[in-house]
Amino acid sequence: MKINTALILCAGFGKRLNPITLSTPKPLLELKNITMLERCINLIVEFGAKQILLNTFHLENQILEFIKNKKFPIDIQIIQDGQNILDTGGGILNMINNSQENDFIIFNPDTLWSKQYIPEIKKMSEFYFSNDLNNILLLTNKKKSFDTNLKGDFNLTNNLLKKSESNDYIYIGCQILNRNLLKNYEISNFSISEIWNELLKKNQLNGFESASEFYHLTNLETFKRLQDF
Repeated sequence: MKINTALILCAGFGKRLNPITLSTPKPLLELKNITMLERCINLIVEFGAKQILLNTFHLENQILEFIKNKKFPIDIQIIQDGQNILDTGGGILNMINNSQENDFIIFNPDTLWSKQYIPEIKKMSEFYFSNDLNNILLLTNKKKSFDTNLKGDFNLTNNLLKKSESNDYIYIGCQILNRNLLKNYEISNFSISEIWNELLKKNQLNGFESASEFYHLTNLETFKRLQDF
């Protein structure tokens, strides 16, 4: 079993990076002369997916032009959020509804994705299918985060996620989900964390640990620090 379709979440306003993101969408911000989005697409190509669905809203014409001009070696379909922004859950559901696939690998382009993640993501995918899962999130210990201000999202024990007052693991923007998790939802503005929280209640939210250093475009200060890094 393998995953053929990847989703990239590109609709957000990137408000924590204002004023830069008032004129440039966050996925098109550059570090070392390469956009965050291109890093993400290159990773997906290397991973071996056959197609990318990418959602847009804020400054969407810039992303459309970027994809058209770059001519990436993979089929990329742009799925617009529509008249209103959909947040992560609604955006994912809207993209899934444009595919016949059952399992999707989903990326946030806020992370500086690189080829070093490929072995980990492939192992996560193998774990997902071999254990017949319907969800799994890629995380790293917060000690590995370049941005030391980031708080943990979860605790991770034997590939199961839980929450407590002190969480040691950060979700780093890559997950695999089965479409059935969203079958009772309608396309609207909702966060994917709603689905995560439902899974947490049932003790069914799964995690996979990344050992890579984590670089994330959190805010303007982090962006400036990463430019000098």
